[in-house]
Amino acid sequence: MKAQLYAIFIILFFIAFYLCTFVVQETEQVIITQFGKPVGEPKTEAGLHFKIPFIQEVNRIEKRFLPWNGPSSEMSTKDKTYLIIDTFARWRISEDNVTIYFESLRDERRALSRLDDILGSATRNAVAKHELIEIIRTNKDRVAQTDEALVQGIGKVGTLYPIKIGRGKVEDEIFTNARPKLAKFGIELLDIRFKRINYNETVRRRIYERMVSERQQIAARFRSEGEGEAAKITGKKELDLQEIESEAYKTVQEIYGEADAKASAIYAEAYDQGPETSEFYGFLKTLESYQEVLNKDTSLILSTGSPLFQLFKSFTVQPGSSPLDTASEQ
Repeated sequence: MKAQLYAIFIILFFIAFYLCTFVVQETEQVIITQFGKPVGEPKTEAGLHFKIPFIQEVNRIEKRFLPWNGPSSEMSTKDKTYLIIDTFARWRISEDNVTIYFESLRDERRALSRLDDILGSATRNAVAKHELIEIIRTNKDRVAQTDEALVQGIGKVGTLYPIKIGRGKVEDEIFTNARPKLAKFGIELLDIRFKRINYNETVRRRIYERMVSERQQIAARFRSEGEGEAAKITGKKELDLQEIESEAYKTVQEIYGEADAKASAIYAEAYDQGPETSEFYGFLKTLESYQEVLNKDTSLILSTGSPLFQLFKSFTVQPGSSPLDTASEQ
């Protein structure tokens, strides 16, 4: 009987011990509530702790760093340019203000909702106070890497516009404005960053049009330079061609001159053998001149004393033949 009582006592002891104790893990902190209200100090140290069973309840709260992924929102910059911005933040529940967190928010779902409101508003206000270039650029000392051969003479193509603070300072501004507001709810904001920045469709279209325009200017410059080089090559070709034709014409004329000189020398040697040969040479030249001047349709009016009439009179013309042909035969 005593053994049974001891067994029952041990079982009841373990049940009471189980109901009166709880374990706090390294990654969490605990708030004890009694009838829904926090009692005592938060349990932030890992280990075994005690509570009143059935009356007190254990509420476990995360101690580790927690992520917050903001929703994509369309925001307007100071220069009225619309951007679609995604933000990312890290936060945790402050050990010093865990009671405030529990009383105001209770759980992570409400905490994330509050982060959406406060961080979203702070981001929108910061973006609205700065121009587009300040949100996009991170380093004001950055130098654009461009090909001088491409952008030479094209104005501001490839030039980075100067900035005053840059994206990092804008993120710091959001952090500074949002942190004290979140501290009122027991949330410690660790940092916040722009995760992604996309252009609005209208802005994206304008940027693409500007990029196309810049590249068209570069292409037009290259085309202009190519056309100039082509004109130089064509002009040089025409000049060389004219020089070649001139030299060829000069050579031809020299050959013609030499040939005429040799022909004249041959004629002179052939016909300069006596009065008869000279007369015959003159006669042939006369016939050649008449042959160039006269044809079948030529009508001449000659006097009886004309040398040509005397020449025709000395020939017997066959029917259907030309007097010049008859003279050549004779």
